Amino acid sequence: MSNLNKTVVLITGASRGLGASIAKSCATQGAKLLLHYGQSQQAMQDLTFELGDSVLGTISMDLSKPGAGTALWQAALEISPNMNALVNNAGCADEISFTDTDANWQDCWSKVMAVNLQAPADTCRAAIASFNKIGGGQIVNIASRAGQRGDHLDFAAYAASKGALLALTRTIAKGTAKDNICAYNIAPGWINTEMAPTDPVVIEKATAEIPIGRFAEPSEIGDLTAFLLSGACASSTGATFDVNGASYLR
Repeated sequence: MSNLNKTVVLITGASRGLGASIAKSCATQGAKLLLHYGQSQQAMQDLTFELGDSVLGTISMDLSKPGAGTALWQAALEISPNMNALVNNAGCADEISFTDTDANWQDCWSKVMAVNLQAPADTCRAAIASFNKIGGGQIVNIASRAGQRGDHLDFAAYAASKGALLALTRTIAKGTAKDNICAYNIAPGWINTEMAPTDPVVIEKATAEIPIGRFAEPSEIGDLTAFLLSGACASSTGATFDVNGASYLR
């Protein structure tokens, strides 16, 4: 098991689902947490109560707003100046048809790109500046299988944003390895959270293309994230870890 006793990590989108599982895995392995959430205040309060002293603070911020990623990192720094890890988990998967109005198309793409790409890029940039002052750090970006193989046409913005996030992480890894900064991608397929489909027909169809026969559990990704944050395999920096039950193989 990895050891995160010296890790202080900011996790975005941490109140529910995958973000909460990542927070729990990191806390179990000794990390101290700064937890970001959007509007799910009650869920954030419940998680904070569950994790107790592992949580140093919580921050609510709308990551679709300009400059939000940078502001989030600065707010977290005010709570804990010795942060040495970042997990960009927050994301949105708004859908828009190619036949929708120009205004709706622009609004959807702007929001998805802001939350899924610009905000993570900004937090990574701010984190790297901080890590350079303390001798290094760890970054894990939660991308998606969709960023590698594409997605349904109505989710083109989501797929494009996650593909760009994959490229961003690789670029960071190449450019900052000399400074003892590691960056990793995790690219899940379907995950068994409240964001998963509930229609039995859709679930059956989605499961049929997964050789392992089920959606990934959020705890699997949480444990993988904690391992990567531990620095136990720094030579994997820049790698993308697929968690999709062998439904997409590279």
